[in-house]
Order: sequence, then C-alpha cells, then structure tokens
Amino acid sequence: MAKYRLLSFEELYELEKEFIEFLILNGIVAEDWVKMKESEPEKAEKMIHLFSDVVFEQIMRKTQFVERRSQEKVEVFQCLADKFVIVCLDATKIGNANFKSHQYLEKSLIDPPAHLEVYTYDQIYRNVRELEIFSLIENEGEITNGELFKKLCLFLPQ
Repeated sequence: MAKYRLLSFEELYELEKEFIEFLILNGIVAEDWVKMKESEPEKAEKMIHLFSDVVFEQIMRKTQFVERRSQEKVEVFQCLADKFVIVCLDATKIGNANFKSHQYLEKSLIDPPAHLEVYTYDQIYRNVRELEIFSLIENEGEITNGELFKKLCLFLPQ
C-alpha cells in the first residue's frame, strides 16, 4: 500500500525518464519490466506505488508554503519542521466575497473591505509533516512560493 496516492497515468507519463531511472536503480531493465507487467502485475504495481511514494516524498519535503482558498476565506500555511503557521484572510462577515478569484483577492489586499479579518495561528502536526502537507494538498491546497503569506503578514495587527 502506498504512503501517498498512486501517480496518475498522466503524471507517470510526465515522469517517464525518472521512472526508468528508478527501475534501473532497483535492478529492473526494460525487458524485465515488460515481463513483470505481463507475468507479475502485482509486483509491477508495487513498483509504481514505491515510485509514487518517492516522488511525493520529495515534493512534500521541499514544500514550504501551501495556500487554500474558498469563497470567503484564504488560508496560507507556512510548513515548518514541527508545525504549520497559518495566516488567514477571512471575509465570512462580508457575505459576498470570492477569494477563488485572483482579481478579488488582489483588490481586497489593495483596498480591504470593512469587516475583513486577518489573523494567524499555529497548528502542531498531528501526523508526519509530509503526510500533513500531502493531506492539505489533496484537500484543495496548492503549493505556493509564500508571497501571499508575506503579504498577509503585513496586515496582521501589531
């Protein structure tokens, strides 16, 4: 069973070169892979699971910021070693917000509407850091460069 999810066919196709290198590192050359897929499909699937885990583990370890948007809320997660530091832009009291629109978000940062709240809090990881980040991404999170995190920090009360 994979630690993360199985890479999709499209994702595997994009990572074909890396997958071939992974197979070679595991002592599996092209003709062995073809035979394995035909005669031992469970073993071949296990190799794909292992490769998927390697890919996602590398991505999660490098991830420093994740952003999650809903209509009325933006949460930006800074992924530290032991916890998330979360900065939240909350427009639930406004009623007609649309933070899924990049234009609305940018406009709100330039000219904040009344009752817009910005706050921060920490969340200790309940699981392994990389699994927490992966779960966040699988639940509408998006890996970012942290620029929005820094912008929102400027709006926090001093």
